[in-house]
Amino acid sequence: MKDLPADQRPREKLLARGPAALADAELLALLLRTGTAGTGVLALAQQVLLRCGGYAGLLAAQPATLQGIKGLGPAKQAELMAVMEMARRALAQRLRDEPVFDSPAAVKDYLALKLGGHEREVFAVLFVDAQHRLLSLEEMFHGSLSQTSVYPREVVKRALALNAAAVVLAHNHPSGLAEPSRADEFLTQTLRSALALVDVRVLDHVVVGRGQVVSMAERGLV
Repeated sequence: MKDLPADQRPREKLLARGPAALADAELLALLLRTGTAGTGVLALAQQVLLRCGGYAGLLAAQPATLQGIKGLGPAKQAELMAVMEMARRALAQRLRDEPVFDSPAAVKDYLALKLGGHEREVFAVLFVDAQHRLLSLEEMFHGSLSQTSVYPREVVKRALALNAAAVVLAHNHPSGLAEPSRADEFLTQTLRSALALVDVRVLDHVVVGRGQVVSMAERGLV
């Protein structure tokens, strides 16, 4: 980046015009700081974003994905994972402090960060209190690439243990498509009936794909 005019270097551009003025690769290049032999830091940043599918994929990436990118040594991997975890914690704090449905976009962003990078299907439950503030997000069941076994009794037990008033169900589609299936609709109704017996509401069922998140409540399916 030393070959660039001063006003085109990411750091100088950010300080002069603000972070919104930077392209995606320029922002990431500031964090990576250095490239590798034959690959400048901007080119490395572009390669990372391409490999991960942009920032949405990068923030949800698993450590194994980062380890497989040439030019990302242990130090850079650690820095990226730290930034990802800070983003997750910031969203989690917001959901603890505010009612969940005061910030539906934050719920989707949080679930995308937590579930979007998994290569296998994961079923998670976001437990909330009577004011719909976050109590806990727990990955309860893990399955194959195509399906997972979900046991309503275990969800009910955990809801009672946390004294939850309601839940948001969530799972990922490793194939990348976030469109809810008929099986997803059936599972939602099954869990809704089981949880109703202990006076716990199902507020939503969120399906996370790669770069896409779908709320079944918004589709009228909950």
